[in-house]
Amino acid sequence: MVTANCNHSDISTEKLSVLTLNLRFGLADDGDNSWPHRKHILPALFRNYPTDIVGLQEANDFQIAYMDHILADHEFIGKRSPAPRFWQNNIIFYKKTWKCVYHDHFFLSPTPDIPSRFRDSRWPRQCTIGMFAADDRKIICATTHFDFTETVQVNSARLILERLASLPPGVPVILMGDFNAAPSSSCHLIFTGEGVKNQPSNFKNVFKKPYPATYHGFTGRVGGQCIDWILYRGRIMAENCKVILDSFNGRYPSDHFPVYTSFRWCDAKH
Repeated sequence: MVTANCNHSDISTEKLSVLTLNLRFGLADDGDNSWPHRKHILPALFRNYPTDIVGLQEANDFQIAYMDHILADHEFIGKRSPAPRFWQNNIIFYKKTWKCVYHDHFFLSPTPDIPSRFRDSRWPRQCTIGMFAADDRKIICATTHFDFTETVQVNSARLILERLASLPPGVPVILMGDFNAAPSSSCHLIFTGEGVKNQPSNFKNVFKKPYPATYHGFTGRVGGQCIDWILYRGRIMAENCKVILDSFNGRYPSDHFPVYTSFRWCDAKH
């Protein structure tokens, strides 16, 4: 898969890998699938899929602490502090070979810089954005978790695009998360501009139709919707796009499948 801005002759051998995962609220009573019964399989997930940048959703403080322990070669941004005990964070873990040169954490609401939500949103939702630099490369990554109502999702998408618009336009962007919506949704259209001509800055989904299922409710079945996305724009190329269906000792890391993609750069440096 080659983006409109990246010809085969431009492609670098350098790679960047990302993974998005709704970690599943750690205080939920999920019986045998509750956090204490499944957290021990996460090291195996990241051994099998070593990743430069990880976007997490629904991460409680104690889950972040555990992930920080097992991802010892990563730093992280996005933790709200102080926060209520039940608070669910959107976290970006990034390898220490990268330096975070900018970060932004905001609420999906009319007042994004204070804890708040859109009126029709069931929960306070957030987005975390980081810009990372290594050598002469830069990448912008964002992780988010949308609410359920279509109008809230649309307003959330527009807000994220507004925040991204303040960042350097030449830097590639990767946007990942649990959008609680299929790629046929209005918010996906806002990000991708599908059917709208002459908008080269639009995002692309790493997958194409038929989109793979990402939510399974701890069943491992693949008949659900594709609600966890990795979108990207700029001079990078997506390859090895994968929904990770693996179980470990009969358990799954979450009620969502992890979604993994590796990218290669166009030769131009940013």
